[in-house]
Amino acid sequence: MKITVIGTGYVGLVTGTCLAEMGNHVVCLDVDAAKIRILEEGGIPIHEPGLLEMVTRNRSAGRLQFTTDIVAAVNHGTLQFIGVGTPPDEDGSADLKYVIEAARNVGRHMTDYKVVIDKSTVPVGTADKVRTAIADELTQRGVSIDFAVVSNPEFLKEGAAVEDFMRPDRIIVGAEDERAILLMRAVYSPFFRSHERLLVMDTRSAEFTKYAANSMLATRISFMNELALLAEKVGADIELVRKGIGSDPRIGYQFLYPGAGYGGSCFPKDVKALIKTGRGSGVELQVLQAVEAANERQKHVLVDKIVARFGEDLSGRELALWGLSFKPNTDDMREAPSRVIIAELARRGAKLRAYDPVAMPEARRVLEGVSGLSFVDSPAAALAGADALVIITEWKEFKSPDFDTIKAQLKQPVIVDGRNLYEPQLMDTLGIEYHGIGRSSALANRR
Repeated sequence: MKITVIGTGYVGLVTGTCLAEMGNHVVCLDVDAAKIRILEEGGIPIHEPGLLEMVTRNRSAGRLQFTTDIVAAVNHGTLQFIGVGTPPDEDGSADLKYVIEAARNVGRHMTDYKVVIDKSTVPVGTADKVRTAIADELTQRGVSIDFAVVSNPEFLKEGAAVEDFMRPDRIIVGAEDERAILLMRAVYSPFFRSHERLLVMDTRSAEFTKYAANSMLATRISFMNELALLAEKVGADIELVRKGIGSDPRIGYQFLYPGAGYGGSCFPKDVKALIKTGRGSGVELQVLQAVEAANERQKHVLVDKIVARFGEDLSGRELALWGLSFKPNTDDMREAPSRVIIAELARRGAKLRAYDPVAMPEARRVLEGVSGLSFVDSPAAALAGADALVIITEWKEFKSPDFDTIKAQLKQPVIVDGRNLYEPQLMDTLGIEYHGIGRSSALANRR
């Protein structure tokens, strides 16, 4: 099948590459010539495990091409996937200008039947706007060409996007056009050979499903973060509580890990957008407003712990930071808790030495000019002479460190752990002062 994917960012590039992997002929379009140049030179503009190898393999096989030529891209695919960005507008709503412009380009240049597929995360009603934009362009051209608009939201986790696309839990297709539904079944059938995973519904329900899913996951995270704060006050261990409630099959264990707050390109944006959609429809989504407020507070929890231990004035203090990206296995710094933590610590005069296995180039870009912040090329280099180790992102290489080395390199053996990687009892035994999120520690309590 001939497929065009509009946008070579996170959603578009993963979508196009995985569809090519199944034998389709895919052309990925982007108006950003710099991105296309990176792809043409054999690189990729994002970090995603397994993606570079898949891109290379499918380019070599001739199934995956990249272009800035809008006309050629529109003419190529019967299926036109829109995977462009929908950044939050000033009022929290999703900015659809890139989606609508992509739709207009299809309308300006299409010469035969097209299925235009919203793959980006978009508000309820966007399919109608896309349909209107294409129809307006066809009217201006004075032509009548059949087309269909489909909502097909992505459910990809950064750091596991290739696996999620190739082995989906479900595929949501919002469509009313029977021909379009048949084509969508055809393109996705290789991804669910063992049993049906494709759910067909109307476009508005499909659009709503994406926002509802991300908002539910964000709610679980903020709920556990609030429970962790309370656990510290009442002397409970949130990790034991997590296991206790997670063992209930009605609840499950996923997204019950307390930490430094959620970030990234999806949860913060989608929660804001759904709150805005609710207000526009006369419904105040009070639970989601609380979720958002709790998350913003949680990004300050590590700073509060450091201030409680070392004082409000951190001048003369040096802190080692492990992890900068908003989650492991990605270089995404959008809405990352590390950005708030670093800004607050720097404002109080601390000297910061930061390390991340993957996100250093992006971190240097977004944190440029932060006073007292330096970047180092190893976890050990961050530790040397620091007053404490602060863990922000739970990269695998941080999970089993040499604690003797940590103690030897720190001025004093203090770990502030924003991801609960270590057991408080072990830290007590090793003589390390340990501050987790909602964890109980005899040594910490005595201090």
